[in-house]
Amino acid sequence: MSHRPFPHPPAAPVCSPADKRGHALLPLGAFMLAGLSTLGQQALAQTATPGATRELATVQVQADADKPDGLRASTTRVGKMLQDPHDVPQAITTVTSALMEQQQVGSLKEALRNVSGLSFNAAEGGRSGDNMNLRGFYTFGDMYLDGIRDTAQYNRETFNLEQVDVLRGAGAMLFGRGQAGGVINQVSKMPKSYEQNKISASVGTDGYTELSADINKPINENTSIRVNAMKRDEGSWRSNPSTGTQPEVHRQGVALSLGLNQNTDNQFWLNYLELQTHDNPDYGVSFNSSTRAPGTALPASTFFGNDNTFDKSDTQITTLINEYKLSSTSQLRTQVRMADYDRSYWAKTPNLATPPDPAGAVGGNVTRTSRYKTLTLQSDYSTQFKAWGMNHEAIAGVEYLNEDSRRLSLQNFGTVAVPDFRPYQESTSGQGLNSFKSDSYAVYAQNTVEFFPLWKATAGVRRDLMDAKYSGTASPALKFGENSYRSALSFHPSDDTHYYLAWSSSFSPTADLYQLTVRPQPAERSDVLELGAKWLLLDGDLSMRAALYQANKDWERSADLESTAAILTKRRRTNGLEFEVAGRITEQWEVFAGLSLMDAKILEVAENYNASGVLVQAPSAYAGQTARNTPAYTVNLWTTYKVAPQWTVAGGLEAKGERQGFNPSSTGAVPTLNGAYQPNTAPAYVRWDAMVAYEINQWKLQFNIKNLFDQRYYDSIYDNGGFTVAGTRRSATLTGEYRF
Repeated sequence: MSHRPFPHPPAAPVCSPADKRGHALLPLGAFMLAGLSTLGQQALAQTATPGATRELATVQVQADADKPDGLRASTTRVGKMLQDPHDVPQAITTVTSALMEQQQVGSLKEALRNVSGLSFNAAEGGRSGDNMNLRGFYTFGDMYLDGIRDTAQYNRETFNLEQVDVLRGAGAMLFGRGQAGGVINQVSKMPKSYEQNKISASVGTDGYTELSADINKPINENTSIRVNAMKRDEGSWRSNPSTGTQPEVHRQGVALSLGLNQNTDNQFWLNYLELQTHDNPDYGVSFNSSTRAPGTALPASTFFGNDNTFDKSDTQITTLINEYKLSSTSQLRTQVRMADYDRSYWAKTPNLATPPDPAGAVGGNVTRTSRYKTLTLQSDYSTQFKAWGMNHEAIAGVEYLNEDSRRLSLQNFGTVAVPDFRPYQESTSGQGLNSFKSDSYAVYAQNTVEFFPLWKATAGVRRDLMDAKYSGTASPALKFGENSYRSALSFHPSDDTHYYLAWSSSFSPTADLYQLTVRPQPAERSDVLELGAKWLLLDGDLSMRAALYQANKDWERSADLESTAAILTKRRRTNGLEFEVAGRITEQWEVFAGLSLMDAKILEVAENYNASGVLVQAPSAYAGQTARNTPAYTVNLWTTYKVAPQWTVAGGLEAKGERQGFNPSSTGAVPTLNGAYQPNTAPAYVRWDAMVAYEINQWKLQFNIKNLFDQRYYDSIYDNGGFTVAGTRRSATLTGEYRF
């Protein structure tokens, strides 16, 4: 019986270290580590132990790294080093670029429909933008781009993504943040060592058009550049009956990545991403308090926005990455990122029974303009070594994050009857002002030991310090300093089988998470216990996994920045079971599928300090109730079959159970219907999609149908349960692609 040893990188190219490293380019990590040793002395003093800097882990580099994945991902970096997801003692779901292309996915939200146990929150309370629940817990603080926090509230696109990794369970030990649900990490496309180019154009129903390009060009042996660009416009089946206005999507972006020193031990990448959106936002349909279901007094197609409502954002992200290979088993990976997120929007909330008017007097107004800037310095050291007769795989790192956030309502240049809001024109009265500046420092270390053949143990600790200053007068400054932990026991009876028992505990040092504080209360924390199994079948072409878990969250903060209460629940829990399969069954047949069963309950109700400093509790009747926006089940399936050398057909489904919307921190009465507890509820649904593609030489023609059976469904729900957003009706897209 074989066992799965620690992976080792391939041998370095034949040339001396002096040839590779003895030039002007020095390891970026050396500069960063020197700076962080001064910035984060307190964090290091509270966490480091003698010899800790020697217990760090390695990045695995595979010889076939340029080979594209199908529906099964062969590599991930969510464990802070490049490795096979099969070896990570935690549940991981990876949405590959092949899957996104087959489904004609444009937005990150659409890509995440393939992730079991995930549901969508609609835009409310300053959280407009990508906002998902994973295993029943918010992810607004757990969005990452190449391992660095990407927590601004905007709508992300997939045109520059190689894959999306979803690491389930508390992830703060590795990432510095981590709700109980998990971490969503976007992986950018990077330059390749060979020329590969692609351009595509799409047209579809509801005014859908998209142009995209992916150009990869080696400049010389050690330098290459990759450029990705996209422009997409899209309408909707919903419209304002008085003006004809539709919810619209207008997005364009460009991403550039320059790779330097690529065939040396001291590699650099310079990445730049710019994304602009100018949408007309849809706040959906009102719930009917008499039925606790989506309202039917107006047609489901009724849209309350008009020709003047908008959702405009401008995002620029610049990242410098350095990978410095110290030896065949040790590496230092350092990143420096500057990011600037500007966003401004005016949306109309729906009325239950009164149709919209042309002037915009009917329906509420939600306005926001925000500026969010970040500076991140991150360095991770990894190594493999043998000590005390055992193999070790260790990682350690440091991180510094500076955040500068400012948020205001917009100025109304019109009247209540004829409102007139304009992009980025802040309220002169300071209405809705909410700002903060924060510095966060972190240091972490983790070691995995093969203490006995077939058996490995993982243990890690991270110390985070957050120092934030807020505009609010009730709590103008907050400091938190806490530890996060990760541990696991793995059993590998063979190379293709992995059983594990993992426990992780996370602290959330997210400055915007604590903006509503009136009087300091304990930090938000999570802990997750997970028993899992992973199998590789059919010579590794097909992966399967199963996970049984219990996830707890204490002192859960509110995600609605317009709420008056900081604490959403004092303690709640999700018990769940997951199954997933991804990969190739035969040469012609591939599949990607997942099933998640969740039982999410509120265990202890919220207790908050009100504006007068008095401690108040939410109704005890919320205890034992299902947590909001957590369906009892989710199912996703996508399968492709090559019926002939040039022809491929595909199809799949997305299904979710009922999702509830309510405010569990409210001191008012619990929602009831006919004398029984009953919050607003979005009904369960099943959506089917299909695809057919024809390829010959460098050309490809692909036809996609979404919501094949034209099912009316509601795919996202607002935090406090006031509204729900209808999903797309049947739509078709035709895409032409040329590769050269």
